[in-house]
Amino acid sequence: MLQTAFKEWAVICAALAQGKQSLILRKGGIAEASGEFRIEEPRFWLFPTYTHQQRTGVVPEAASLLVEVEKVQPPAGIVRLSHWAEVTGIYHLHDELPALLLAHLHLWSEATVRQRFAYRAPGLFVLAVRAYQAPQVFELVDTPEYQGCKSWVHLDRALPTKGSTPVLRDERYANLQRQLDMLLTPTALA
Repeated sequence: MLQTAFKEWAVICAALAQGKQSLILRKGGIAEASGEFRIEEPRFWLFPTYTHQQRTGVVPEAASLLVEVEKVQPPAGIVRLSHWAEVTGIYHLHDELPALLLAHLHLWSEATVRQRFAYRAPGLFVLAVRAYQAPQVFELVDTPEYQGCKSWVHLDRALPTKGSTPVLRDERYANLQRQLDMLLTPTALA
């Protein structure tokens, strides 16, 4: 059972759900409680958002995925949750170059990575996340508490995860984790 959700562009949630990427780049939303991004829970629902998502925000190869997620966008006032993720590694980057060297591992455009890195003060969190498909899709009412520029949402009820299946096989995900550990310096899990 999970009651926490993490807000991210719908196209990135789809990429995580399809195994096209297994990391999240995060600076934090305007409404972050502490003023900085932090991991509230190591396991969370992927909460697809359509605000701020745009074609120039992703690499050209992701354009068709962006069109796909826009076609299946739930009706206004509904949030659809089908996947959850578990953080397996945290990397706090203080230099822009390592963030740019990860381009082959995600679908954000270089401009988006640079913008996220430079927002407020230089720096960026890279989260290695293993995505899981839930055995059912949950549709929730999009309450005012869920809205706004924030990373974390506390759902009105815990949703079951029993019977979920990992998007990537163990070996493939372990290879990704090793690659990130070689490229970046891990930060202790909070």
